[in-house]
Amino acid sequence: MLGLNYTFVSEFILIGFSTFPHLQLMFFLLFLLMYLFTLLGNLLIMTTIWSEHSLHTPMYLFLCALSISEIFYTFAIIPRMLADLLTTLHSIAFLACASQMFFSFTFGFTHSFLLTVMGYDRYVAICHPLRYNVLMSPRGCACLVAWSWVGGSFMGTVVTTAIFNLTFCGPNEIHHFTCHVPPLLKLACGENVLEVAKGVEIVCITALLGCFLLILLSYAFIVVTILKIPSAEGRHKAFSTCASHLTVVVVHYGFASVIYLKPKGPKSLEGDTLMGITYTVLTPFLSPIIFSLRNKELKNAMKKIFLSKLYPEKI
Repeated sequence: MLGLNYTFVSEFILIGFSTFPHLQLMFFLLFLLMYLFTLLGNLLIMTTIWSEHSLHTPMYLFLCALSISEIFYTFAIIPRMLADLLTTLHSIAFLACASQMFFSFTFGFTHSFLLTVMGYDRYVAICHPLRYNVLMSPRGCACLVAWSWVGGSFMGTVVTTAIFNLTFCGPNEIHHFTCHVPPLLKLACGENVLEVAKGVEIVCITALLGCFLLILLSYAFIVVTILKIPSAEGRHKAFSTCASHLTVVVVHYGFASVIYLKPKGPKSLEGDTLMGITYTVLTPFLSPIIFSLRNKELKNAMKKIFLSKLYPEKI
């Protein structure tokens, strides 16, 4: 976020949910509960992995990193959104808007890169089990997590720098509850706005599609390997280790495709605002639920830790 141009706009107004004045209190209560559940769910996953030594494996290391990125992602957006639902002053300073965009893109893309790494982990575990400890060594896993964060930071820096190097001449009303790229581009003026918009779109779609295709490739090899397992029980056991990750991938990229790949045309501002809820509130809310319910080892570890707190004399 270096080298930002001076502009005619010193702050923006987040219109957000002000188009639904009678529903703001309901939205506040609903989003607050979902946000608290998201935080508690991810903290519970992290605590369980930290406390249970049997979960100190690469798969759960990546899951722990995923929970951390999800907590930071929601923290960059939802508290501000909740505050705006209770106040009539929805202004956000120019640099605060840039910071929010940087952190949301950083942690959002870190999430995508970590999901890709988790797909690779499942590929190695099922297709190359004898080489798993070598290919997924502690040092190697730490490098994969670190590069995911570096990649997310790079994406956040590129997108934010491109957008906030534009000139904003006014008006300054952002028709969204966060500093989102499309409504900000509508406020920009100058000859290079269209080029920047196309460039940002290409970078984001390329990164998302690249991650998605790598995950599909991993699962293509996984499916081929699983089909070669002679017993039905063995096939079920192998696939069950992928079920939670695959479900989260479908949810994550399903909502992302709606945002980035939807057809161009007349847009409803209210529709865009409501659609934004899917990837800022709903996806992070569903992720810990899916991992907690569909991952048998994690679910059993949570039960063990929970029961040990309630009935320590029985453990």
